[in-house]
Amino acid sequence: MKDKIVEEVRKHRLAHTRKFKGDLSDICDDLLRIQLESGHKIVRLSPKKLTTIRSSARANKIGDCP
Repeated sequence: MKDKIVEEVRKHRLAHTRKFKGDLSDICDDLLRIQLESGHKIVRLSPKKLTTIRSSARANKIGDCP
C-alpha cells in the first residue's frame, strides 16, 4: 500500500536533488536558505547527555545472565 504523502515528499525531494545534480553541499545551502527565508523561529536544542552505567553494576548484570 502506497502512502500518498510519502510519495509526494519523495517526488519533491528527488526534484530538488536533480536541480542541484546531487551536490549535497548545494542542496544543504539551498535548504538553509529556504529555512531562513521562511520567517519561522528556528529552535536548536542542546544535545542530551548520555548517562553511563557504572562498570560494577554492568558486571553484576552480565554475571546474572545464564
